Amino acid sequence: MKQVIQTLKRTDAEKRIPVLRLEIDYELATLHDAMVNQDANETKACKERLTKLRQELIRLEA
Repeated sequence: MKQVIQTLKRTDAEKRIPVLRLEIDYELATLHDAMVNQDANETKACKERLTKLRQELIRLEA
């Protein structure tokens, strides 16, 4: 039973990783725009979202 659960988690992670990378790319573009526009609030929010996305990516790739 444990093997079945691990296999399901693995396939979910394999599907999530490419989507997560796209989310990170989008968030980086948003951060760039915020920095160019000197929007401190949006820059801070983007950095926080990027931190969460990075942590999720690290968990999934481990």
